[in-house]
Order: sequence, then structure tokens, then C-alpha cells
Amino acid sequence: MLPALRKDGATFVDVRSAGEFASGNAPGTINIPLQELGSRLGEIPKSSPVVLCCASGTRSGMAKLMLKRKGYQKVYNVGTWNKLLD
Repeated sequence: MLPALRKDGATFVDVRSAGEFASGNAPGTINIPLQELGSRLGEIPKSSPVVLCCASGTRSGMAKLMLKRKGYQKVYNVGTWNKLLD
């Protein structure tokens, strides 16, 4: 699924803290910590899929709910950011 989403121009967002992101992240992801997500929605286009990740899947699950409420149609929670390294 991830290769197809990349091909479709998906935006990959890591919602961990800046410190967690700095200690390791998947290439091509942008860091928008969960607590900043509501004020930074302008950085995430609604016209393409959005792939979310974090440390365990909990915060990215909350981010998915927020984005869906804000009108994003194609939102995917892949759980841990390590899955994006495959």
C-alpha cells in the first residue's frame, strides 16, 4: 500500500515530538507534532492522501481522527514510523 500512496503523491507526516523526530525518522516525512497539528493544517494538502505515523500508532490514530473531522478524505495511519523504512 505504501508504494502506491507514494506514487499518488501522498504527504507523509510524523506526529511525534520534534525531539523524537530528530532522534530518528523515515526519509520523506515531515514532522508536525500532534499538539501542533490543528494550527499547521495548511502544510498538509487535502487534495492528496495523507499517511500518518508516530512511535506506536496512538498519536497518529488521534491525528487521523482530527484530519477526518477537518475534511481530509484519504488519511492512513501506518502506526510506528519504522514501517516507512521498508
